[in-house]
Amino acid sequence: MFDIVDDQAQFVLINKHASVSVHKDEQETGLLDEVRRYLGCGPLYLVHRLDKMTSGLLLLGKTQQAASELSQAFAQRKVEKFYLAISDKKPKKKQGLIKGDMAKSRRSMWKLMPTMENPAITQFFSASAQGYRIFLCKPKTGKTHQIRVALKSVGSPIVGDPIYSPSSDSDRGYLHAFSLSFELEGDSYRYQLDPSSDSRFGELWKLPAIQQQISEWQQPQRLNWPKI
Repeated sequence: MFDIVDDQAQFVLINKHASVSVHKDEQETGLLDEVRRYLGCGPLYLVHRLDKMTSGLLLLGKTQQAASELSQAFAQRKVEKFYLAISDKKPKKKQGLIKGDMAKSRRSMWKLMPTMENPAITQFFSASAQGYRIFLCKPKTGKTHQIRVALKSVGSPIVGDPIYSPSSDSDRGYLHAFSLSFELEGDSYRYQLDPSSDSRFGELWKLPAIQQQISEWQQPQRLNWPKI
């Protein structure tokens, strides 16, 4: 369900496994309860969310004050986030900016609109890798399903995505919260979690060409990102 990445006085950072909901859903106990039980600590507070299919770095506050400060940092776009994704479709453009309002579509889907009233903003790079396309995404905003919708909008829905690529048969949905940087009470924190380091993350991350590309993206904050 999870692994502990770092356990600090004010927060705990976990690797949320794919197919685990941050909410209780059909699970007997919720994710936060499981983490709290494992650590033997007091209440934990959800600072941000990852979709059920998404693995990777998830930040939990240990106090209401820390959770409030971290939540405000996310809301004010002061947290730097990078995600990795894999598609089996070639995108309309190899890199750039995906921007537009998001609107509810049918069932649980969202869609990208041409309007710009309160747009979702995603910068991305991509590379070809053994018949797949790997993406490094930097979301400026934090909308529901933002990266999943953004990549679908450029013709590259994520492999294994049950909503935006339902015909894709895979061992998981290939979206991973790769890197997270933030400040708390004057201290700076930066974390990174490479999905190609462990076979439990999914089979596709282990492909040599994908591993090679991830190794070239080990310092995502230093890349020359497309301008917003």
